Amino acid sequence: MFGLFGKKPDFMTLLQEAKETKNAVVIDVREPDEYMQGHVPGSINIPTSQINAVKYEKDTPLYLYCLSGGRSKMAMGFLEQKGFQNVKNMGAIGQYRGELEK
Repeated sequence: MFGLFGKKPDFMTLLQEAKETKNAVVIDVREPDEYMQGHVPGSINIPTSQINAVKYEKDTPLYLYCLSGGRSKMAMGFLEQKGFQNVKNMGAIGQYRGELEK
């Protein structure tokens, strides 16, 4: 989970990893109104309150983010409890450097 020297990979590093990972899915776990205000291009919206609706295979690489990283951390824990084996918390969308999609 941690990179070199105990430092977590940052948002942009994880986003690049997701782009390079076969079948990876980037999920914005914020509420739909937050998602519509601007989201990472190519991400899908599954709010934390509906994370149990995730229908991917248990080994699908899932990359989660939200406003501060808290909800995505909770969603990651829930998915791991459900048997998902490859879930990563990207953290806060505020760390994203690029144009947001609306």
